[in-house]
Amino acid sequence: MGRKRKKGLPVHGWLILDKPEELGSTQAVGKTRWLLNAQKAGHGGTLDPLASGILPIAFGEATKTVPYVMEAIKDYRFTIRFGTSTTTQDREGDVYASSDVRPSPQQIADILETFIGEIDQVPPKFSAIKVNGERAYDLARDGEDVELEARKVHLYAAKLENCPSPDLAVISVTSGKGFYIRSLARDICAALGTEGHVAALRRTRVGSFFEESSITLEKFAEIGDRDALEAQLVPIETALDDIPALAISGEDASKLRQGREIVLLPHLVEAFKEKRRPRIVNGEDASRIALAKEGEKAVALGEVRAGRFVPVRVFNFNME
Repeated sequence: MGRKRKKGLPVHGWLILDKPEELGSTQAVGKTRWLLNAQKAGHGGTLDPLASGILPIAFGEATKTVPYVMEAIKDYRFTIRFGTSTTTQDREGDVYASSDVRPSPQQIADILETFIGEIDQVPPKFSAIKVNGERAYDLARDGEDVELEARKVHLYAAKLENCPSPDLAVISVTSGKGFYIRSLARDICAALGTEGHVAALRRTRVGSFFEESSITLEKFAEIGDRDALEAQLVPIETALDDIPALAISGEDASKLRQGREIVLLPHLVEAFKEKRRPRIVNGEDASRIALAKEGEKAVALGEVRAGRFVPVRVFNFNME
């Protein structure tokens, strides 16, 4: 019996989608995959339905680079509404506490400084984290008292943009993996001695994917022509621009595509050493990872060890 043919067409690359509010990340993936009639798709980091902004969507072989995008630094802009705290820590939840305290802009700016760096953060009870095999938000919706442990997260920058009114504060931040804006808003309010929740949230960057290069789902759907739709995708390599790239020959590229390791020329080993930096992907050391390229085309992700390149992810652009 022959191999079962996959449904859809072999589409490869990343779509920098500007996700609208009220749409789940999985729904956005499904809609764009349907528009492209793509065989395979996935996203590079969940964005809450109530949030808008950058949702990188991987198609085909780009899905092999999703773990590297998940680790990427992200930029957010969000609004805290002071006065009421909600069960979900955003505008969707039920109010459970209120306060008349309204912090001044200077107080907000000062408190933001205390959160910069590595901090311990307790995720929201309404989150996708699993507790005994179940999602925390499912348990919370069933009325169970969910206790989540604090996690080490990193906040690289935080700035108060403006205060449109005494009730509102617009803040921009740059954060690392696993960071929850709703938890930050909760903790900011607690430190200021008041109550509050996230009234609006927008993600403006995910690693190498920026707001100015994005396209809305509405505009993407309006394009209609499939070739023009596919032209909106950016190359797989875009997601890996901070990973050391090694230029290889056609013969070595053929070996890598077969899953075989290759011997690197001394100058490539030295180039890798110069660009190598600490990196954790899926909880494991990925500091030896490099990208082998033939011309401008990605061939494989692999580890550089003892002068050799050992492939761990090979890109097959002829997937059917």
